Amino acid sequence: MTRAARRDGASGTNPAQRAEQVVTASVLAAPIRFLADDALEGRGPGTRGDVLTRLYLASTLALLGLEPAFPGGAYEQPVALLGVVTHAPRRWSFRTGSRSAALEDGTDFVASSGVAAPRAEVRDAELVFAGYGIQAPEYDWDDFKGADLRGKILLLLNDDPDWDPALFGGTRRLYYGRWTYKLESAARQGAVGAIIVHTPRSAGYPWQTVRTSWTGENSRLAETPEGRGLVVEAWITDAAARSVTALAGRDLDQMVAAARSRDFVPVPLGVTTSLALENDVRRYATANVGAVLRGSDPQLADEIVVYSAHHDHFGIKTSPDGKREIYNGALDNAAGVAQLLAIARAFAALPAPPRRSILFLAVAAEEQGLLGSEYFVKHAPVPVSRLVANLNVDGGNVFGRTTDIGVVGLGKSSLDEHLAVAAALQDRTVADDPFPDRGMFYRSDQLNFARAGVPALFPRPGVLYAGKPAEWGRDKVDAWVERNYHQASDDWDPSWDLNGMVDDARLLFQTGLSVADADRAPSWRPGDEFAPARGAAKVESR
Repeated sequence: MTRAARRDGASGTNPAQRAEQVVTASVLAAPIRFLADDALEGRGPGTRGDVLTRLYLASTLALLGLEPAFPGGAYEQPVALLGVVTHAPRRWSFRTGSRSAALEDGTDFVASSGVAAPRAEVRDAELVFAGYGIQAPEYDWDDFKGADLRGKILLLLNDDPDWDPALFGGTRRLYYGRWTYKLESAARQGAVGAIIVHTPRSAGYPWQTVRTSWTGENSRLAETPEGRGLVVEAWITDAAARSVTALAGRDLDQMVAAARSRDFVPVPLGVTTSLALENDVRRYATANVGAVLRGSDPQLADEIVVYSAHHDHFGIKTSPDGKREIYNGALDNAAGVAQLLAIARAFAALPAPPRRSILFLAVAAEEQGLLGSEYFVKHAPVPVSRLVANLNVDGGNVFGRTTDIGVVGLGKSSLDEHLAVAAALQDRTVADDPFPDRGMFYRSDQLNFARAGVPALFPRPGVLYAGKPAEWGRDKVDAWVERNYHQASDDWDPSWDLNGMVDDARLLFQTGLSVADADRAPSWRPGDEFAPARGAAKVESR
């Protein structure tokens, strides 16, 4: 059988091959075009567009004959949020003695309040360079060395040690390198604030992405109003960081070099700063949307395979020049939701359900910090131990067919084996994360499932495009990130080639079906960082 025949199912005779034929380019294009239309105003949580999105999703899932996933026969799980719009001063000043340096809002820094109160303020807080801000006993690494950092503002590098394959993950970014870890780590030290130094390499995206992502409303779960516990959460550009450290008579490059050692100790800079942030705070509601296809096996139907995709984006934001722009999030993540719905359509087309149940879950407020999925795993309608796998879809392939499929976190769980079998049906190979330095496993909703112990798979579009040079796919992704990631330009493009997305959605359907019909549930690989959480979840459910 030729590759085209395998992918197109021309010779498919079994029920799964016939069912996957309902996944077509038009079936994917229609939801993307609707969800990314200006009429939905960017699908910001708690907005009119959010309500319309949820209604559309629930109606579509009901039309497929799928059962409501939540108590009381509800397709929605309400999620209460606290939204904070921070108004930073136009300039942020740093002083030492008679000398000072001022940073410009938006150009040099962005600052958000970690406090859900009308005003958040720090006064005369000392700045301390704390390297990577990492405490990792398993790597014999501690950037703090017992220093008293209470009341300080920490200047932190947005990365983890990556120069030695045996140290941390080498070039593979771990959670220690994520900005969320940096802020959590600073709070654990009793700091009042943290400033993360941005570089395009360490972040994996340009400064404009930071600026657009951190302006406007930032939210947290209403049940945890204290957030991470910091007063100020900020980013500054590399150039701005150099001006501040120069004010202290320090060279940033030399300090970074010192931080690349286990012997590093925090460096008080002798620089103080004050910052007052005015906040608009509101309590509002959004919701996760979910539907279930009940399993057919009396012994396994209570176990659930979860497909997830986030349905939100950034809504409407005001650009630096005062223009109101709609952030439609066509690729991020209308494309993922379209694949979720298409996969649900394929499962509904099966003549009989698989052995385990399938949950199709569109989660809220991912762009606000993975909040919808965090709420779901904390308040799942069944014990988390009964969630046997999570297959998360964030983004999609809009550039054509590939001969590979990428996996962020390849080797973490036995889910890889199910994916490999499904990929072989399309004569495709399974490849490791093509961008390991970007820490993608810790940047989407599968993280919350993994933290709860649920084996999670985060597939990404392949980068080896049929008939294209080897680097063509990587270049396309890099160009898209540079121009469109978290930008108002992430719109539906009629020139997109969705055939690769069709392949990927069919592959994920086959993968989930394999998991749902298997005798044994998936598991984490021995020694994986999330394996202990699975054991704890099983004990807790007894």
